[in-house]
Amino acid sequence: MSPSGADRPRGGWSLRRRLSLSLAVTVSALWLAAAIVAGDVLRREIDEVFDSALQEVAQRVLPLAYAELLAREDGTTTQHLAPVSSRQEHISYVVRDAEGRELLASSDADLMNIPRDLPPGFAFTRHLRTYTEAAVQGTIVVTTAERMADRKHAVRNAVMALIWPLVALVPIALVAVWLLIRRAVKPVVAFREAIEARDRGNLTPVAGGGLPDEIAPVAAAVNALLERLRGALDAERAFTANSAHELRTPIAAALAQTQRLMAEVPEGPAQDAVRHRARTIAGALRRLSRLSEKLLQLAKAEGGSLLAPHPAPLAPVLRLVIADLDPMGERGVPSSAEDLSLDIAADVVSDLDPDAFAILARNLIENALKHGPAEDTVRVRLAADRLEVTNGGPPVPADRLAQLLRPFERGATSAEGSGLGLAIAAAICRGAGLRLELASPAPGHADGFQATVHFPPPATS
Repeated sequence: MSPSGADRPRGGWSLRRRLSLSLAVTVSALWLAAAIVAGDVLRREIDEVFDSALQEVAQRVLPLAYAELLAREDGTTTQHLAPVSSRQEHISYVVRDAEGRELLASSDADLMNIPRDLPPGFAFTRHLRTYTEAAVQGTIVVTTAERMADRKHAVRNAVMALIWPLVALVPIALVAVWLLIRRAVKPVVAFREAIEARDRGNLTPVAGGGLPDEIAPVAAAVNALLERLRGALDAERAFTANSAHELRTPIAAALAQTQRLMAEVPEGPAQDAVRHRARTIAGALRRLSRLSEKLLQLAKAEGGSLLAPHPAPLAPVLRLVIADLDPMGERGVPSSAEDLSLDIAADVVSDLDPDAFAILARNLIENALKHGPAEDTVRVRLAADRLEVTNGGPPVPADRLAQLLRPFERGATSAEGSGLGLAIAAAICRGAGLRLELASPAPGHADGFQATVHFPPPATS
């Protein structure tokens, strides 16, 4: 059966996740880098604008201050101009004479504490950016000042206006990239699921339509590999089936001749050795006949065609299998349905082919009769969702249970057999989409062995 999504390896991230996160992170990093570069350019432009404003204010205040001073009677008193509005001034100014006495100042000039003796032109103080210009042969000096905090605040607001859209862009870009990549890799996902669905019962070519150019050669290589594998398996099954089929006739003829020889041997102590050899040969031929039958069943189990077109009842098939058990018994003593404890629901239906179910049930029951103690009863239960076959006997080690599903693998038992019964059952379950579960000890018991076949719900037409 194909592995489910939970069984797939989880060693790394999917291609969709890698591409989505990589593109989203790359776009975010590029946007952030662009915002930083733009912020630096913007800071320089803002500095030029603010410096130009300082210079312009100084040049406008200078003639006005000179006219104001000429009109004043007392030129030694500092005059503070009234504020134009209630808002704090961003640019303040102060007018001084050659000795540094303040003659004229803006309303917020005192709060800035504009230093004296500043050099002409632009200058930095601890908290201010200033511009100083002199007139009337240095007798009037105008200094305009701006708080550096105001300038930094303006730059910070401008940069944040560039960065904040990134907060909304990242999730939007991630979702958009995810949807685009999901659409782009949809054929690749379908290709992967088609490969996962392939097993020994389904080796048909994988559809490669819509795959990108990088994956299309992979699809062609996978299909070529599936074709070679299907040919090898078909050859193996054909060889097994043909060999088993061709052996049946000579084995039956040899067994008939041996039985005739046993009947023709005269009675008497002198012929006991001959009769013993004949019985030994007959037993070996019977075992070989059963082996050829098992090989035919294994070829059918691995050859597909294990599902019926429509759901069919399983109870009549199971009762027919039980009625057709070998009368000589799998335990070496006469055996019949009386050796079985039956619990068969009459309304069980399944998509499993009746012939395949008959082979499955027969092998499980024969395996239980063969390996269970002769004095114990084999329990067979058919329910809507499962078939259970339970027998007694010593527990099988847990590490041996999975190995029992391999062909020609046997447990620690002295019973005769080929080691194909559970392998045939496992092959049928794999090909039909069923689940075979082995448990030892049997559930609810201290010993024993239980084989459970879990049925999926029948498909609705």
